Amino acid sequence: HVVTPTPDDGYETLRFERPGPILRVVIDHPHSDLNVVDHLLHRELTRMAAELRTEDDARAIVLTAAGATFSAGGDLGWFPHLRSVEALARLQLDARSLLLDFLDIPCPVIAALPGPAVGLGATLALLCDGLIMADTATLADPHVSVGLVAGDGGTAVWPLALGPARAKQYLLTGAAVDADAALAMGLAADVVPRTGLDDAAMAYARRLAAQPPLAVRYTKLAVNKLVREAVERTFDTSAGYELLTFLSEDHREAVDAFIQRRPGRYEGR
Repeated sequence: HVVTPTPDDGYETLRFERPGPILRVVIDHPHSDLNVVDHLLHRELTRMAAELRTEDDARAIVLTAAGATFSAGGDLGWFPHLRSVEALARLQLDARSLLLDFLDIPCPVIAALPGPAVGLGATLALLCDGLIMADTATLADPHVSVGLVAGDGGTAVWPLALGPARAKQYLLTGAAVDADAALAMGLAADVVPRTGLDDAAMAYARRLAAQPPLAVRYTKLAVNKLVREAVERTFDTSAGYELLTFLSEDHREAVDAFIQRRPGRYEGR
């Protein structure tokens, strides 16, 4: 049956299903087949993370998406609305809450990626407690490619997962990590054909749900102390730099160049 964490108020971009002890959270943006992160999806992900901190019924959570894309990252149409200090300050507060609340969800969260996870989508996938990727899935953080600093947690989770040198290779170029490479680097727990993704993710979730729940919960939270400390150490700096770059001419040029399908001309201002 389909539910929401708070039954008196629904979501527009997320669906919640409870098959037995598993909670499935499905990103399903009604206005975007690519599940781009716009104001609405960002707000609802932030709300979801806060509400799931008090989830009592689920023994494990599967976070996945409808369609062929987990999330294509930030909506370029939203970016022009984020060029004021007030809007960016609000976004920074929401982003901090989203990341820290997500880490405090008590039961394990398994990400199941049907396709590309970009920007914030990649950050959330890498913050999960297990990652199952379809063979068509990729991970990428192209903030720099659109003239921005990865202020949504990317500067914490990529170095934590790969080490600083390899992380900078991907963060500074925006290059994508395909599923096989993610498996080889230890980012993914498993890679399966797209048609087997849901079954593989649910099997992993059921395996975790069958474990002693208190031991699972507290082991997760203990390990996440390391992740939380990394996020807290880097977030305010990276988010502050992202605010600065949102207001830059280079960011405007990068977005225009992307839309017009031409090389960007950047002057460092």
